[in-house]
Amino acid sequence: MLAKFPLSLLLLVIYCNASSQSTDFFKPDSIKKEIRAVKITSFIKIDGELNEAEWALAPASPKFIQVEPYQSQPASQETQVKALYNSQYMYFGIFCRDSLGKKAIRATDFKRDFNFAAHDLVNLVFDGFNDKRNAMSLATNAYGVQRDLLAFDDLYYDIDWDGLWKVRTTRTDSGWYAEIAVPWQTLRYHRTKDSLQSWGFNVYRNRRLTNEITAFSEFPRSVSAARMDYAGVLTNLQPPPPKTNVRIQPYFLTSYDHYKNYGPDVKENETNVKIGGDLKWAVNSNSVLDLTTNTDFAQADADRAVNNVTRFNVFFPERRQFFLENASLFGVGVSQAADAAGGSMRIQPFFSRSIGLDTSGNPIPIDAGARFVYRSDKWNYGGILMRQRAVDASPGTNFFVGRISKNFGRQNRIGALVTAKNTPNSTNIVSAVDGFFRLADDQSLNAMIIQSTNTKSGKKGMAGFAQYYYSNNHYKIWWTESVVTKNFDPQMGFVSRYDVVATTPGIFYYYRGKKLPFKKILRAWEPSFSPEFYHQASTGKLTERTLTLYPVWLNFLSGAYFGYGIVPTYEHLSEAFNPLGISIPVGSYNYVQHQIWASTDPSKILNAQLLYNGGRYFNGRIHSADWIVQFAPIPHISITTHYNRNHFFGVGEFKTSTVIDLYSIEGRFALNPRLQLVGFYQQNSDNNSKNYNIRFSWEYQPLSYIYFIYNHTGFKTALTSPQAEDHLIGKISYLKQF
Repeated sequence: MLAKFPLSLLLLVIYCNASSQSTDFFKPDSIKKEIRAVKITSFIKIDGELNEAEWALAPASPKFIQVEPYQSQPASQETQVKALYNSQYMYFGIFCRDSLGKKAIRATDFKRDFNFAAHDLVNLVFDGFNDKRNAMSLATNAYGVQRDLLAFDDLYYDIDWDGLWKVRTTRTDSGWYAEIAVPWQTLRYHRTKDSLQSWGFNVYRNRRLTNEITAFSEFPRSVSAARMDYAGVLTNLQPPPPKTNVRIQPYFLTSYDHYKNYGPDVKENETNVKIGGDLKWAVNSNSVLDLTTNTDFAQADADRAVNNVTRFNVFFPERRQFFLENASLFGVGVSQAADAAGGSMRIQPFFSRSIGLDTSGNPIPIDAGARFVYRSDKWNYGGILMRQRAVDASPGTNFFVGRISKNFGRQNRIGALVTAKNTPNSTNIVSAVDGFFRLADDQSLNAMIIQSTNTKSGKKGMAGFAQYYYSNNHYKIWWTESVVTKNFDPQMGFVSRYDVVATTPGIFYYYRGKKLPFKKILRAWEPSFSPEFYHQASTGKLTERTLTLYPVWLNFLSGAYFGYGIVPTYEHLSEAFNPLGISIPVGSYNYVQHQIWASTDPSKILNAQLLYNGGRYFNGRIHSADWIVQFAPIPHISITTHYNRNHFFGVGEFKTSTVIDLYSIEGRFALNPRLQLVGFYQQNSDNNSKNYNIRFSWEYQPLSYIYFIYNHTGFKTALTSPQAEDHLIGKISYLKQF
């Protein structure tokens, strides 16, 4: 009854209350703010100085408005944005005035795609199609470090997409300047016969010292700047006529590999030379064709080890650049949001890590591949075709994924997706139909039905979900229903649990009212309740129930937070569960755990996080904690330590008491955003592994790199001698755009 009636009634009451209190969640303004771009015939030197005479020709942007912490109030610090363009580039000159000058600037590292919560930054967001759905975001911090992404419907994001653009910054006693050049070929827009165009456009700034977010065109704090229906307008644009837009990026790689105690079938030492590359052809303003041959991802960030004590499969994100672009088109599905809303289930019919990687994350060579994508305000479609080389026990494999979606009405979409994995012995086919519906400015519905078929076994399975969101400045309410049958087999996808029916509703409450104490340091009290119910799909029996209640969640003005939660849990195991080698027998278990999430100001020179989970655990007890500490005395140097401990007391069939530790340390040392040395070391007592990776990178021109990489993996089990492998790699890539 708890799952069906009282919870539903509670959410209904809260929904009605939320509707009556959402007056500061406003609709998009019908009168758009404007920034007028000015055409020039000369070229701007990108040095962060803004001293060319041409900048005086461009009018400054209207005054910025606060989004955080005091929505709709004037900005406390002035921001000016100017726009110029010529036949090759769009230029943006930005001045972020600050009454404290250089002393106010915060930055903790020089990592591309830096943590936006820890840096001063400005972010440009473009909607060149004017469909209020597609967004391209280019951000920089005060040291010229780049962050960019593609967004679709403010729902799907290509966070690790890297665009071709250039930025330089300077810091002064009155604030900081950013000078940006974006090639027209990087931008996406309609190429029409109209003499002038206007695009959807927004700019927001985070002054990190006071954690104040301001925007050129205001948007509610419960959405992001990627909601382009809230954007302003960039006017007076005259893009160049269509021309050849081809980008080639060949590479040369040499490597030395050394293996220890891998047996007679593995060469102890091996040297290789490899040549390959990518080609990108923007066929027109809507269509892009990517080709790749002898694809290599040696420079991709290595996966970090994770010790998992839950019944959910661990999701490792894609890190390889070729697969990151347009991931939002092909990677539709359902997953937990960054703020933990939406429920724990992840269902994704296509996940690119199924290509070119084995189940342990080790690379498998890719001979060749192609990707075609078409995007417009009406239709979006595309396809990926890849050939994976036969290696040892892995046969040569062909991969295909096709996707089409139709936009209609007010940010609504219906679509379909199909994947096919073909080996000499079988073909795995997955097909899906999905839809996204913007029911109102603050409400949405996302749904999908998926079927899988295997030609060898003949087995068929299905999965699906429906997820409703109601979100404004006071509440976020969701209800997610998911189902995955026992025989569902998406070999090119990812599913966090099988043979399950999941019901995962929840609510966050955001309180910033007059009764909030300590307003000089406290921004909001944000309690939450997120119950989750899991039934076995094949039997209908309840297998897991968690009632996660956070009566305390405090967000501070500095960006720090503190949360305490209590989690009553019921688990029914129909088969043995073995977390970290501990055998837990079949049976039913009731227990309660306590959680603490805490963080200091992430922009400080020394900052720390704690994630603690402790209490009963099946038939015993557990203390599980992550401590993360970052030391960044200057932005050029950042050292982060991460310590994970799982301490079991009398758990499982044999009443096991043990401690499993996972240590890691990562350092980033940068002369500037383009010349960096990065390394990490991990030691895991679960499998006695010791891994480290060192990577030197020099971006000698935009998106052209020289890399030197050293990677070591070593482990020891009770049944084998110590095994280790070492890889030394040198790689150079060169990007040329025509």
